[in-house]
Amino acid sequence: MKVLIAEDDRFTREGLAEVLETEGYQVISAMDGAEAIRLFQVHSPDFVCLDIMMPARSGYEVCRTIRAASPDVPIIFVSAKAEEIDRLVGFDLGADDFIIKPFSVREVVARVRAVARRCCSKREATPANFWLDDLMVIPAELRGKRGEQIIELSPRDVKILQLFHDNKGKVLDRHVMFVHAWGDAYFPNSRTLDQHISQLRKRIEKDPQNPAIIRTVHGAGYRYGG
Repeated sequence: MKVLIAEDDRFTREGLAEVLETEGYQVISAMDGAEAIRLFQVHSPDFVCLDIMMPARSGYEVCRTIRAASPDVPIIFVSAKAEEIDRLVGFDLGADDFIIKPFSVREVVARVRAVARRCCSKREATPANFWLDDLMVIPAELRGKRGEQIIELSPRDVKILQLFHDNKGKVLDRHVMFVHAWGDAYFPNSRTLDQHISQLRKRIEKDPQNPAIIRTVHGAGYRYGG
């Protein structure tokens, strides 16, 4: 899933990109409003994060231009302009959400996941629900469900779990998992993968110390079932 970030402050832009890339999104970055419009036309991202005060074209102008071309693409304003009138103008232009700076990582992740769920639910190609042990994974909602418990998932989480489901009983080595969930361009780092699996286990396993879904095969990789 592609995300366009338009933000003139380098530290904020890179911080947002890092957060979203960790979640599994493909990030496209723009340093000003004019570049944001150009990149939107070239890449057709699934949703957009916009600052308001930017060189060349303001976030409001960018939002208006994007809305004219793509009425349904979700847009989130991320801005230090916290006055009610600023939020109202943004929503009047068709924004789906408004995050006020400074923001927390958890807030950004939660807001973006909510937007991503709406994106996924509109896609005909979204994979069907599937089961891993007693966990039902719902790709269209970026969620897992065990009984009444709802577990929030990122796009990368869903990719990893889908890979285990489709290869039940097989040992998946780290290279295969990296290519599938991070892409060919990502430089393999076993610690990155192991940390991600550890965090995922804490959310999806009934007993993370004795996992039933993602099992470690020492010296080889990971396996589900078998």
